[in-house]
Amino acid sequence: MSDRLAGKRVLVTGAASGIGAACVERFAAEGAAVAGIDLVTRPTDSAAEVWRQASVADSSAIGVAVDEVVDGLAGLDVVVNAAGVLSVGDAETLDEAEWDRVIGVNLKGTWLVSKFSSPHMRTGGSIVNLASIEGLIGFSGQTAYNVSKGGVVLLTRNMAADLGPRGIRVNCLCPGLIDTPMTSVLQDPAFAALRDQFIEWHLLGRSGKPSEVAAAALFLASDDASFVHGEALVVDGGLTAGRRFSALD
Repeated sequence: MSDRLAGKRVLVTGAASGIGAACVERFAAEGAAVAGIDLVTRPTDSAAEVWRQASVADSSAIGVAVDEVVDGLAGLDVVVNAAGVLSVGDAETLDEAEWDRVIGVNLKGTWLVSKFSSPHMRTGGSIVNLASIEGLIGFSGQTAYNVSKGGVVLLTRNMAADLGPRGIRVNCLCPGLIDTPMTSVLQDPAFAALRDQFIEWHLLGRSGKPSEVAAAALFLASDDASFVHGEALVVDGGLTAGRRFSALD
């Protein structure tokens, strides 16, 4: 590791597992002091120095948690909004409560954490939001998730316009299929055909690892990305790049 974040103070939401946990580990390894927020208690192997339990969708709870993180870290330089939930359901049959749950965590939660964090940040700060390729293109049967992640992409761009004059950069990541606890349902044999099709769409022919997304988040958070702002960086093994004709092999 290269200490690319030495002296930086970082908040990661969804920090207990998946991409969030990978960000905690990678950022700490690069010299940052890291705080985590999640619904669950701090995993015993987490590198987070400060930990708070809170729902990102709960305005009162997350506001207090962010303030406590800032106190614990003595400031804040980087925020990674990695908290998220998955959902299945098309526009006709989706339950209203499920819509509210997904939008509440994925979109409202990203906004709330950023809203409460940004006043503590100064020039050189960076916010990295986790969107998805499903926020860029539509997928059948995942209406609420698609809409929530599409909202994160546009929220990122609006925040870039709002916070750029203060020298705070805002970007988002759009991962493809990443092997995390959230996507583990696709390991069920009942979903084998769906998983195979999804993986086939990735031109690299495989799903991604949380560490690969964390590496992209590290770039956006670091000074190496000092002129990257308002960007939706795709990390999808080529899924959105195009389609390959296997019949030509």
